[in-house]
Amino acid sequence: MKIAGSTALVTGANRGFGRHLAAELLARGATVYAGARDPDTVDLPGVTPVRLDITDPASVAAAAELAGDVNLLVNNAGISTGTDLLDGDLDLVRLELETHYFGNLSMVRTFAPVIVGNGGGTILNVLSVLSWVNFANAGAYGAAKSAEWAMTNALRLQLAERGIRVAGLHVGYMDTDMATHVTGPKSDPAAIARLAVDGVEADAYEIVADDVSRQVRAGLAHGVAALYPQLP
Repeated sequence: MKIAGSTALVTGANRGFGRHLAAELLARGATVYAGARDPDTVDLPGVTPVRLDITDPASVAAAAELAGDVNLLVNNAGISTGTDLLDGDLDLVRLELETHYFGNLSMVRTFAPVIVGNGGGTILNVLSVLSWVNFANAGAYGAAKSAEWAMTNALRLQLAERGIRVAGLHVGYMDTDMATHVTGPKSDPAAIARLAVDGVEADAYEIVADDVSRQVRAGLAHGVAALYPQLP
């Protein structure tokens, strides 16, 4: 889709990767709604702040009323509780799924008719390399992102006939608040935002933004032994 002249809603746009996405879209000529639980925390000049909690259906419905001209939805809002599946707090596991899976599904279900009414467009789901591979200390996050990936694939098939393209962005760690605990290599979120918007403009279904994601995707064809060499 053509970004210039489009109207986008970016969730979780008050900081981190979402703010970079909103800035990139704005720089390319899009009108941008910046979704955040507290719209007063949105400090990017040129965007329209929108109060939005993707886990609250009433909040999602209110955002759709306000942003009724959207033809590009970017599902970026997310959390990372660092909860493991075996011994972690089950409520936190549920919170990850409520956010990444049910919250984003609620956004799609609510905004798909809006996008159709505006002549069609694109939905970009910000996924993760952890939708393809998982680690014990991030089990809840990986499970939720895997569920979101499956959702992305299913909705892509359903919405294509309605004139909506559903894209997924796969990326490893980025240098944002969510990854402050990570000591390994991290991508520049501004650079990843440019790649993501490039992918949307090129009508890509799958945007694999960094080397680690490309390596893991290649490893999928070789099974468990390739993805988890530490196993005996």
